Amino acid sequence: MTTFTQNHELSLGGNYEQVAQKFRPIFSKIAEGILEREKNRILPTEQIEWLKHAGFGAVRVPVQYGGEGLSQRQLFQLLIELATADSNIVQALRGHFAFVEDRLVVHRDSSQEIWFKRFVQGDLVGNAWTEIGKVEIGDVVTRVSQNQQGKLVVNGEKFYSTGTIFADWIDLFAYDETLDQHVIAAVSTHDQGILITDDWDGFGQKTTGSGSLKINQVPIERDHILSFEQRFKYQTAYYQVFHLATLAGIALSAVETFSEEVRQRTRIFSHGNADLVRHDPQVLQVIGKASAQAFASQSIALTAAETLDTAYLSHFQNNDILDQKANNAAELESSQGQVVIADLVLDLTTSLFNALGASASTTAKQLDRFWRNARVVSSHNPLIYKEKVIGDWLVNQTPLPFVWQIGNSPLAKHISA
Repeated sequence: MTTFTQNHELSLGGNYEQVAQKFRPIFSKIAEGILEREKNRILPTEQIEWLKHAGFGAVRVPVQYGGEGLSQRQLFQLLIELATADSNIVQALRGHFAFVEDRLVVHRDSSQEIWFKRFVQGDLVGNAWTEIGKVEIGDVVTRVSQNQQGKLVVNGEKFYSTGTIFADWIDLFAYDETLDQHVIAAVSTHDQGILITDDWDGFGQKTTGSGSLKINQVPIERDHILSFEQRFKYQTAYYQVFHLATLAGIALSAVETFSEEVRQRTRIFSHGNADLVRHDPQVLQVIGKASAQAFASQSIALTAAETLDTAYLSHFQNNDILDQKANNAAELESSQGQVVIADLVLDLTTSLFNALGASASTTAKQLDRFWRNARVVSSHNPLIYKEKVIGDWLVNQTPLPFVWQIGNSPLAKHISA
């Protein structure tokens, strides 16, 4: 049997209920203000601080370094609970947990005790990978270079800088001119020269802090420049399962909220089936189907999360074939999960309105938030391309795309406005 490298602390799982009970009161408190934040587009800065000070960002950190040592399945179960309270916060923390995962993987070959200590102290990491404007696909305008004094500095602009406005660090994708390679620059948000703007104007997931970022002559130390080629292999699957957990939480919250609306509703239709809506068999059928769809969404998300645990574990075994197989499985199952869960959640968040009347559309209730948020989350990583790569893998064994980019087409400059 393959053995693990000695003295490496792995995060393979903890006492889930014990950890969850620590955070559930915070989740409940977060849920209490969701309507006000949705209606008035108030960023959950205070709510994320609650989680930060409670150690939420360190639940995957090994126990030996002060974390909870949760498995990825347990982490995503916890994130589903949080997404049920506020799906925006889960998406805002997506970049943080991906960076933590990368540090867990790198820990096999070099100690990440410094980063683990930061996470345990409450430091959060935001995400900033996508170039802003009409940058041609493949180009990275954000650069690490040397200034006139010979010091390393970072310059650039990003959009979709999700969670960065709440964070202490930025997981910044850049091109290092001094090393001639793509890198992750771990930049402190507390440094001068950083401008974070909350200008995300999407109709859903409004408060994720996904706006623009400008970095101007920000100093950086060499040990905070990380090779992108060494990024953890299952990162695209990991990012996708985050969306699956977010969607599952949206689904569970929608079913819970609409069930309460049905329970409290006193107005009935003359051609309905009962004296109270809560006893109308057709209305109960709507709720029942949506509940089954939410259950399936959660189950699929957690099953996909288990493949991430397998990929994490395989990294610590001396078997390249096993490692590649585990990473393929994680990428494939996260993609399959995306295709199915997106349809399930978009359908149920629409169909649930059939259980109520036109009054359900009032902005005071914000019941449309479930569909809006699910629609925006489902628009990441286009479904049609996921379906294509799944089919191409199954039929032709075409390698799955573990890393991909978005940007302006090279042909765009030849197209007149």
